Amino acid sequence: MTEMLNKESFLQKVFNYEENKDWKFEGDKPCIIDFYADWCGPCKMIAPILEELSEEYKGKLNIYKVDTEAEQELSAAFAIRSIPSMLFCPTSGEPQMAQGALPKHTLEEIIKEVLKVEK
Repeated sequence: MTEMLNKESFLQKVFNYEENKDWKFEGDKPCIIDFYADWCGPCKMIAPILEELSEEYKGKLNIYKVDTEAEQELSAAFAIRSIPSMLFCPTSGEPQMAQGALPKHTLEEIIKEVLKVEK
């Protein structure tokens, strides 16, 4: 199941950008962060796909959601200008950002290639 993040939980589970200038992943398994808003049509389209993926990759991958309306500072920290935007965070290496409502097969490719996670 996808988990909602606020700034405080983001700093603990993903990246503490207040303490670190360079990327340092805080999590124990790779994750996808979905930056969304309740009024966004494409965000609503991708939500069930992310729920499916969170079940299919349970225990191997975390999927988080950040409400850009409620967490404006967090959105600004990652220069979110269009939604949905997704941040793919491997356990080592740099994160990658993707924008738009990506189809499930594209997300699965990114999970395999960027996050190095197999089903």
